[in-house]
Amino acid sequence: MRISVQLKDFDIGKELKLFNNGDTNIGAVVSFHGIVRNNSEKSLMHMDIEQYPGMTQKAISNYVEMAVERWSLYDALVIHRHGKLLLGDRIMMVATAARHRRDAFQSAEFLMDYLKSRAPFWKKEVTKDGYQWVKSVLDDESALERWR
Repeated sequence: MRISVQLKDFDIGKELKLFNNGDTNIGAVVSFHGIVRNNSEKSLMHMDIEQYPGMTQKAISNYVEMAVERWSLYDALVIHRHGKLLLGDRIMMVATAARHRRDAFQSAEFLMDYLKSRAPFWKKEVTKDGYQWVKSVLDDESALERWR
């Protein structure tokens, strides 16, 4: 299992190649990566993502451990960036490896839902008119209900 909270960009192809290291018990690998998009009524210039080192890593580790236990994963990867991110920048990546595709898909969705709603990141959208902190979205909170 690998969790990285980092400033620098990452190469999706390279990460997947390292992740899928030829284990013959793995029957499915699911990956997802998120991209900074213009989610503002005003034109987004960039997004600032803040986090507390150690706290953020530990919280994500707890979610990954939950996924590994629940779906008997062979491996899991979470990369999440922080700092100043521009439109189109990669913001995060999740990959899960399991014996069967259903476990790989469900565990990846589980991790995405928890990262979106519970991981301790604070996101600020910066436009030419100023900035605003990103608030919780009801749909993101509702998505957690299916994992209880």
